[in-house]
Amino acid sequence: MIKTLTACTTEVDDTDLAVEEILTQLDPDANLRRHTVGMVTCYADFVTAGVVKALADALPFDVVGATTLGNAAPGFSDSILLTLTVLTSDDVIFSVGLTEPILSNDPRVLEEAYRAAEAALPAKPALMLSYAPLLMNVGGDYYVNTFNRVSGGVPNFGTITVDHNIDYHEARVLHNGDAYTDRYAFILLAGRISPRFFMASISSEKIFREKGVVTAAQDNQLQTVNGLPVVDYLQSLGLTRNADGTITGINSFPFIVDYNDGTLPVVRVMFALTPEGYAVCGGDIPVGATLSVGSIDAGEVVATTEKTLRETLESGPYGGLLMFSCVGRYFSLGYNPTSEIEKIQRLMEDSGIPYQFAYSGGELCPVYAQDGQSHLTNRNHNDTYIICAL
Repeated sequence: MIKTLTACTTEVDDTDLAVEEILTQLDPDANLRRHTVGMVTCYADFVTAGVVKALADALPFDVVGATTLGNAAPGFSDSILLTLTVLTSDDVIFSVGLTEPILSNDPRVLEEAYRAAEAALPAKPALMLSYAPLLMNVGGDYYVNTFNRVSGGVPNFGTITVDHNIDYHEARVLHNGDAYTDRYAFILLAGRISPRFFMASISSEKIFREKGVVTAAQDNQLQTVNGLPVVDYLQSLGLTRNADGTITGINSFPFIVDYNDGTLPVVRVMFALTPEGYAVCGGDIPVGATLSVGSIDAGEVVATTEKTLRETLESGPYGGLLMFSCVGRYFSLGYNPTSEIEKIQRLMEDSGIPYQFAYSGGELCPVYAQDGQSHLTNRNHNDTYIICAL
């Protein structure tokens, strides 16, 4: 059994006070069990000010995590906030891993870190919690697929780090007080644990009825659908093509991709269109997949988050929830950027369940089979709200 503790601070200028606030809320002497690990999410200023380092030095257990542009925990949400979630147990064992710098898609870097962390456990892990770097040359599908192969399919839940800057230049993965732009930190959990996973993306009412088949693609570049360049396919659905070949607001029209392998569909956001009319997406799209086009706005984000969180709470009870939502959903909130967090806080306050929520640059979460059975397949997601219920 895992006990979940949470603590937060908005004190970014006084490291001693920040650490004192966290320790007072945690009360480690009274609350920690035999095995413990911590997960931190924070505004990037907590890294540069030294708070993350001071906190890690003060805690008697490993701490990993990531920067974010918005986060929340029980009783706290703020534009500048650090949240710490602690998992502690007598019968679940935690092992923390950190890769060497990820300079290319060389799987040995991930494999070596995983094997070292796995070797510290008495049994095969039941869950992997991930904090991945935001890199230009390596994406979420590479992370998910490599660790899936290495681990033999251990459920992998987590985030790709972001920050509050438009180019995310302060996005960092955190590991025991150190901050990295190019390393992947993770926690392996072994023992009696049966996590459940929930997701919200786009409701059926916001999805175009027409479906297409991917006829050409290369990794995350979607080239043709039904034999047409993507830009022509989108125009056939009624989206307006500009004189320069672009489509206005392309990020608001993500693809819903069915791999046709019996698993639930995933969402892929479009970042740009190439001169050839191809779409550069936030994840791989395989040839032969069936896709639809959806639309996302502020109302859709809040409604789908509320629906999924209510379903999660009704399926409990749980000892803690870990949650991430895509920055694409955050940006869709427009003039009320805190509305998703506010909805989550209201629902979670009524539940009394400890939780940690943060925005992400990519969501790593297993999907269930479409027939509702327990079989899980690890996936990388875009524009998605994900939950790991412990």
